Amino acid sequence: MRTISESKCFGGVQGVYAHASEATGTEMTFGLFLPEEAAAGPVPVLWFLSGLTCTHENAMVKAGAQKWAAEQGIAVVYPDTSPRGEGVADDAAWDLGQGAGFYLNATEAPWAKHYRMWDYIADELPALVTRNFAVDGERQAITGHSMGGHGALTLALSLPGRFRSVSAFAPICNPMKSDWGRKQFTAYLGPDEARWHAHDASVLMFARHFAGPVLIDTGTADEHAAKLGTPAMALAIAERRQPATLRLQPGYDHGYFFVSSFMEDHIAFHAEALWA
Repeated sequence: MRTISESKCFGGVQGVYAHASEATGTEMTFGLFLPEEAAAGPVPVLWFLSGLTCTHENAMVKAGAQKWAAEQGIAVVYPDTSPRGEGVADDAAWDLGQGAGFYLNATEAPWAKHYRMWDYIADELPALVTRNFAVDGERQAITGHSMGGHGALTLALSLPGRFRSVSAFAPICNPMKSDWGRKQFTAYLGPDEARWHAHDASVLMFARHFAGPVLIDTGTADEHAAKLGTPAMALAIAERRQPATLRLQPGYDHGYFFVSSFMEDHIAFHAEALWA
């Protein structure tokens, strides 16, 4: 692992690091905010998964999480959204390939060689972070935006006991029924839709229970509302009797002004679970 940058931030340190990934077979870059308390010992950690076209940098710079994380004494990890580099499969479309990993392990050519973002986020990066930084692997929470909200929900629902809480900003809730899902699942996982179920948060919510609290925010003016599948998630939550808060925020769109407006709420929500 190598340090790209480290900057003082709200009493803590905002770092950017790169390492050789066994999961993806590429160099991967991630951001990590450590609050001041990390100097005295391991602190709880919140994972922030970003959306389509993003790198580790988008949420790190635009979401405004550091101020609120510093107040709550928790770390925030900002992974990249896909493998990158020479020889890594890509597509001319902005919603497939590099920047659009969808937090799954691809099984189809040419994606399968490097696009193993599930293994990277679920296993490799958490092990590396907890091994090298003052982060408590027993106290984890997860959130994300758009495609990252999809990833946060599917990981939380599929890894029982891993995360104490999960939240999402404008998540892709029902990708099996969305243009932001069917195209990518066909490319990465093949045409057999039975193989897609494990990566559809609404399908998973119907089938499983999340033991911790759930918070989802989506704007009523979201320009991508038809692709998100929010009603399917609301129905799944109701049918499953899952304790959850799903809020429709009046007038907000899909962007980072929306995310930053409610970041304080989400950090406080996770801090309550992480410090319990």
